[in-house]
Amino acid sequence: MKAIFKDFEIKGIKIKNRIVMPPMVNFGWSDENGFVNEKHVRHYEERAKANVGTIIVEATAVKKEGRGFVPQLGIWNDSQIEGMKKITNACHEFGSVMLLQLHHGGFYTPETVSERAVGPSIDTKISRSYSLTVEEIKKITNDFINGAVRAKKADFDGVELHGAHLYLLNLFASASINQRTDEYGGSVASRLKFAGDIIKGIKNKVGNDFIICYRMGANAPTLDDGIQIAKELEKLGVDILNVSHGGVNRLIPKVPENFEYNWIVYSGTQIKKHLKIPVIVVNEIKTPERASFLIENNLTDFVAIGRDLLTDPQWADKAYRNEEVNQCLGCKPRCKRYEGAELCPKNKNVNSH
Repeated sequence: MKAIFKDFEIKGIKIKNRIVMPPMVNFGWSDENGFVNEKHVRHYEERAKANVGTIIVEATAVKKEGRGFVPQLGIWNDSQIEGMKKITNACHEFGSVMLLQLHHGGFYTPETVSERAVGPSIDTKISRSYSLTVEEIKKITNDFINGAVRAKKADFDGVELHGAHLYLLNLFASASINQRTDEYGGSVASRLKFAGDIIKGIKNKVGNDFIICYRMGANAPTLDDGIQIAKELEKLGVDILNVSHGGVNRLIPKVPENFEYNWIVYSGTQIKKHLKIPVIVVNEIKTPERASFLIENNLTDFVAIGRDLLTDPQWADKAYRNEEVNQCLGCKPRCKRYEGAELCPKNKNVNSH
């Protein structure tokens, strides 16, 4: 178990262990103005207090018209900085490194948020889909950069760009979706120009002591594509990669029979082989024993514990003490928290909700 409690350093920032709380949305907690409330502060503080090394605050919209749902957290306005600062202040007190995930919904932006669902190209299966002009892409590029500047002002240690799950950055990166013939389409480098301009802009605005993490879709649309995308992101100056999936209807790689984790974790371990920068793997890792195995065998640098950190805020402390954790039940057809954070059937084990 000791492996997950080894420290790590990125850009001079010391991270006390390899445990990451990935960005998980608390549906229904914010409002149409995207403000943090006390529930958010208590939620993240409780995990920090229990020794999670890195906390990535949930998907936060860089543009009001790019929200994935109406009451989503936002960082499109300076008035949102103060609330975010309450989260970082509370969590830094316990030594957690804090990242803010910057998000634009792309095709997943609902009609209640925007008349248009924007992306690199028109998707004939989506009646509201709209192909962004170069000028509009540059405006959204600035929205991401300005979001990072506000995150810095809110005392975050860095940001994570959401480039997975078929959200906007993922749409541009994917060869099966991005059909542009201009500078934003074609080769891997061209499809990642949008992300690259954001990364360059953030570095210019906030300096070199600010972590830039990128959550990527490993199968965008195939794992081979994901590996090429990851290598390009490393060239663009990303400091750490958080490897997740590329959305529905993508090609799922075959996992070797002797690999005891799912295809998303497997994809992360394969991508790591091609990179020098650190990698986070995620999805159904669940127990401290499974998490530690991945670190001990150099299959990853960090392990993200998602729903099991929701059902048990004390996961990291219990791992250190070799105590049993309260595992997620894996509710079907999907997590109850999509309807409301308080609806988790293990909610009685979660003091902060």
